[in-house]
Amino acid sequence: MPAYALIGDIGGTNARLAVCNLETGKISNIQRFLTRDYLTFEEVITHFLNESPVRLQYACLAIASPINDEWITMTNNSWAFSPAALKKQFAFEQLEIINDFTAVSMSIPLLSEECVIQFGGGERERHQPIAVYGAGTGLGVSCLIDRNGWMVIPGEGGHVDFAATTHEEEVICSIMRSRLGHLSAEKLLSGQGLVNIYEAVVLADKRQPERLSPAEVTTRALNYSCHDCYRTLTLFCTAMGHFGGNLALTYGASGGVYIAGGIVPKIKEFFLKSDFRVAFEDKGRFGKWLKQVPVYLIIHESPGLTGAVAWLQQQLTSKQQPLVLA
Repeated sequence: MPAYALIGDIGGTNARLAVCNLETGKISNIQRFLTRDYLTFEEVITHFLNESPVRLQYACLAIASPINDEWITMTNNSWAFSPAALKKQFAFEQLEIINDFTAVSMSIPLLSEECVIQFGGGERERHQPIAVYGAGTGLGVSCLIDRNGWMVIPGEGGHVDFAATTHEEEVICSIMRSRLGHLSAEKLLSGQGLVNIYEAVVLADKRQPERLSPAEVTTRALNYSCHDCYRTLTLFCTAMGHFGGNLALTYGASGGVYIAGGIVPKIKEFFLKSDFRVAFEDKGRFGKWLKQVPVYLIIHESPGLTGAVAWLQQQLTSKQQPLVLA
C-alpha cells in the first residue's frame, strides 16, 4: 500500500496544496487557495483534507517565512501557527516545515531543460554553489550546495539593504527611503516593490502617482500605455540584475543563478530584453568572472511543490539525494 503525503507551497498571496504518492513521487490534486479568503492556515488544510480520497500520513509544507520549531508567523500575510499543534490536529506521522525557497532550491536538480530558460553566461560548474532568488509577494533567497548530496542554506536575504548603483536609482531610492524608512531589496523586488518604484518614479517628476496595483503597473508597462510604468519595469529588471550579481558573488555561485517567483515569468519577454544581464555583470573587477556565470529562469509551474516532495523523500529514506521528479 503506497504512502501519501500532503504537500504545500504557502506564500503571502497563494497557498497551493497537493497530494503526493511517495512511492512514485507523483503529485496530484493540486489546489490553489487565496490566503486572504481564510482566517487561518488550519482552515485551508481542513478544507483540503476533507476532499482528499486518500489518507495523508505525512506532510511537507514550504512556508514563505522564517522557520521556527515552536511558532511560525508568516511574513506577508496574517497566518501564524504551531507546527506541533498542526501535526497533532491532523494526525500526521511526520510533518516537515521548510522555507519556501528551500523547497524551490531542492527542485533545481530535478528540473528538465524544458523547465528553465538560460540567458547569458557559460556552462554551469558542477558541484559548485547555486544561488536561488525570486520576486513574488516577497523576495525569497537561498543557496543550494552539493556536499555528498544536496543541502540548502536558507536565509532572509530579501531583507538586506538595497544599494543604488546608478544616479537614477539613487534618486528613486532616496524618495523610497524618505517614505518607507529602511529600504530592503524586497521593497523594490516584489509585487509591492513594483508599486513602490512606480510611485517614486512619478514623485521624482514632481507629479502625483495614481493608485495602481502591481498587476496594473506591469500590464501598462507591457502594452506601452504608460511611460511611468515602463520606466518602473525597466528599473525593476535592472535592480534584479544588481541583486542577482551580488548573490552570485556572495555565494561564489559558479553553479549558476536561478530565478523563481511569480513576477518574472509573467514578464518573461520584457525581462529577457532588459538590461538585467548588464546589471548582473556590472561588478567592477569581478565583471569578467560574472560574465561566465549562467542565469536560469525557472518556468516550471510549481517548483515549490516538486522541491517539497524531494525534501520529504530525502527525510523519509535517509538518503542524501532526491529520488524522483514529480
